[in-house]
Amino acid sequence: MNIPFLRGGDIAPVPNSITQRCAADAPTLLRQKYGVYYNTFESQRGTRVSLGGRELVMLASNDYLGLTRHPKVVAAGKHALDTWGAGTTGARLSNGSRAYHTELEERLAAFLGKEACHVSAAGYLSCMSAVQAFAEKDDLVLADKNCHSSLIAGIGLTCAELERFPHNNARALAEILGDEPVERPKIVVFEGVYSMEGHIAPLPEILKVCAGKNCFLVMDDAHGFGVLGEGGRGTVSHFGATDKVDIICGSLSKSLSSTGGFVAGSRAAVEYLRTHSKQTIFSAALAPAQAACALAALDVLQNEPEHLARLWENTRYYRDLLTSLGLDIWGSETPAVPIVRGDKERAYFFWKKLLDEGVFAVMSIAPAVPPGKDLVRTAISAAHTAEDFAIIEKAMRSAAKAWF
Repeated sequence: MNIPFLRGGDIAPVPNSITQRCAADAPTLLRQKYGVYYNTFESQRGTRVSLGGRELVMLASNDYLGLTRHPKVVAAGKHALDTWGAGTTGARLSNGSRAYHTELEERLAAFLGKEACHVSAAGYLSCMSAVQAFAEKDDLVLADKNCHSSLIAGIGLTCAELERFPHNNARALAEILGDEPVERPKIVVFEGVYSMEGHIAPLPEILKVCAGKNCFLVMDDAHGFGVLGEGGRGTVSHFGATDKVDIICGSLSKSLSSTGGFVAGSRAAVEYLRTHSKQTIFSAALAPAQAACALAALDVLQNEPEHLARLWENTRYYRDLLTSLGLDIWGSETPAVPIVRGDKERAYFFWKKLLDEGVFAVMSIAPAVPPGKDLVRTAISAAHTAEDFAIIEKAMRSAAKAWF
């Protein structure tokens, strides 16, 4: 199959208007012609989705603990709709918080070992605000080169100077810090678990090089929360460093099977965020059903440890399978497992082969990943069954043997 939009030699004329730019956009054409992006599922049943009348195993979801259909989570959402209605129809500053907001915030803060927490309508908003609220002109922001778009977007809204350091490279971070005066305020931004790579941040090393350097640490733990640490308390718990990171932000849409986001830290920091974050001040509040689902999922996480145990059992099995097939998983240490193909065409054909064999994953190409690291991104859930893995294994063996 010839996929012209993936071939570097086919360069379209430079559009001279925004309308032409939209019409010539390669990702849009890929979606329209080949169904790579923005597929629409007709239904979902656990780990199975229906696409074009075909049942597929979902291997791209971040539902790590498999709680989206847990009876307690679904019941909590329904009850919240009956109790509070559909939404708050406004921002909390102008329209008032609700009791369910503060209950969720208090529970999350206690779970993470922080004094306070603020929840927002989206994880992207929370991660943006976790940087934007605190960085000021003349501050220096040091961010891992592989940080999520939300963090970089938040930095972009500030007047602070930005310097990127190589991914997970504490030594490079130390070199930058060594050239800066101690009195200059610095914000170090990184992720606990990187969602494309599956890598865990070298937190002990980061803490060591930041010690005594006037650093304020912001960590996005969207993919570490519910996955790492004691009882799923995340990356800081995994390393026994709960009190060492100033701000922990993340999403409610992964392990907590809802939508929305959170920022947790000291009480002073969270109150400062509430008065300095544009994303917090001007965004509509988290809807009641979503808050209730997240709170119920947190209860399940704390009271039903078998979901976390099964997640890691499934993850070990899956990683061993991919490694035995000679596939490059980029050293993933977590349930977020990339299959690196190296270029766009090879990633596309691997993704398409999986789809043909009944497995839905997602293709990620540069600039979403570094050049030469074009990949098929997969993610394991506690909900994956032996029957799912039989289909996944057959698809992976078939794709691994193909010419690409």
